[in-house]
Amino acid sequence: MIWGLMGPARDLSRLHEITSVLIRHGLGDLVRRAGVGSVLERAGQILHWGESAELAHLEPPQRIRLAMEKLGPTFVKLGQLLSTREDLFTPEWIEEFEKLQSEVAPVPFESLLPEVQAALKASPFDVFDELETPPLASASIAQVHRARLKNGTRVVLKIRRPGIKQVVEADLRILSYVAGLLDSEVEEARRYQPKEILAQFANSLERELDLAMEARNQDRFANNFRDDTRILVPKIYWEWTSPVMNVQEYIEAIPGNDREAIDTAGLDRKALARRGAEAVLKMILVDGFFHADPHPGNVFYLPGNRLVLIDHGMVGRLTRARRHQIVDLLAGVARRDEEAMLDVVMEWTGGADVDESRLASDLGELLFDYADAPIKDLHIAVLLRKITGIVRKHSIVLPPDLALLFKCLITLEGSALQYDPEFRLTNHLAPLLERAAAERYEPKTIINRGRHSIGEIYNLMTTVPKDLARVIREMRRGRMRVDLDMKRLDTFGKQLDESIDRITVGIMTASLVIGSSIVMTVSGGPQILGVPLLIWLGLLGYLIAFCNSVWIIASIWRSRRNQRRVQDK
Repeated sequence: MIWGLMGPARDLSRLHEITSVLIRHGLGDLVRRAGVGSVLERAGQILHWGESAELAHLEPPQRIRLAMEKLGPTFVKLGQLLSTREDLFTPEWIEEFEKLQSEVAPVPFESLLPEVQAALKASPFDVFDELETPPLASASIAQVHRARLKNGTRVVLKIRRPGIKQVVEADLRILSYVAGLLDSEVEEARRYQPKEILAQFANSLERELDLAMEARNQDRFANNFRDDTRILVPKIYWEWTSPVMNVQEYIEAIPGNDREAIDTAGLDRKALARRGAEAVLKMILVDGFFHADPHPGNVFYLPGNRLVLIDHGMVGRLTRARRHQIVDLLAGVARRDEEAMLDVVMEWTGGADVDESRLASDLGELLFDYADAPIKDLHIAVLLRKITGIVRKHSIVLPPDLALLFKCLITLEGSALQYDPEFRLTNHLAPLLERAAAERYEPKTIINRGRHSIGEIYNLMTTVPKDLARVIREMRRGRMRVDLDMKRLDTFGKQLDESIDRITVGIMTASLVIGSSIVMTVSGGPQILGVPLLIWLGLLGYLIAFCNSVWIIASIWRSRRNQRRVQDK
């Protein structure tokens, strides 16, 4: 415990601030159960446990959301991540997490100068012309300023907010400590896997803090769309890019959330919705690398219904195997194939104990609800929410990449519907699903899979002799060890104890019968009611032996009945 306290001890001031905000928002019970309050009280920091009267009428999801907004960028980002976990949280929680926004008040450009100068090794006013100190946009991690290169090219400087890295690192240390406490001390919190969620969150946030990483993501998207002139990704200028700042091409375009300007420019809303959906679906099913937050604020539009994609800090990655699973799942929905869907969902359980028959029944009911609905009329967001509802009901925790993918598809369809109320993502999924399914059976793909399988077989054949020799060597040295993982070990121990008890009582019963028989053959000695005392003792021994025999028979009968019940189940 002492080692566990060292992290928070370094950050007692921030821990006190976090705890005070939680208590004021009516979350004092959470603080007590996590043990954080006791840490601060031992450190001599006084906590005021009264909640704010103006928040007393709010529901817990609302209180949590307001507390996260108050606590700053780390907790806002955490809430945004939790909004992707529809497999863990009910709709009312997801709705509140989705309200969290990362827009914050900008900081003066003078506050940014020290880190920018350190990254450039020169003054930004010497490197760039017409550097605008008022920000173009401001968010929790960074803010954006316009400028020009010496050759006249217009660019934007995305600059990390000063001190944000230190604040985030302190918050992550505290959250890591709290997640460990919740996982070990609060039983109902374990289902939400706080330690795993925090690990995913920390990895995601560290990537967002590294603006050079975002630039690499942006370059990769640009490469993936290099042959599509309808999709533009701003160019990165690596000469001035670093983890603190990235410099990218500035493209004058219409913001995606300004629908009035879109109409004034004569752009086709339906074409924009279709083109955006096709671009994201290509990222997911073809590239396996997708923009995880495709809302209108991250898209700009150009004449000719062209798209500009920005803000590539939050991305998702899908392996080829995962893409195949997605294809199989959606194809199962299209064919109303319950077995195909069940096979995919069972692969996502990660070996967890799931009632397969009940899961199959719930998936069957889902398909029955859509039995008469044409595929073109399905809302993918509604469908995915129902699937995640089934997953949550069976306590299945989706892998992080899938949770992010589901959220991306739901956001994508919701954004497209703002431009085209008749939009259906399923209409655009069908061609890509057919293409993805066909690619799995192309000669080139089959040959590559065959090469991979042959390589695995060859590796197995070449390593088996070596492994066998190692086992024999360990056996010769007397260091061979076999670990047995016996299921139902407690039941086995109980059965063993009962058997030993019956054997012991049986031996005692046999001894009583033999001893009583010997005693009753002896004549003489004291008498009771005219009968020798030894006869009375012999009769008592026979009576005890009879009772013991009845107990043994009843015990054996009861044990066999229990075994039959277990087998019937």
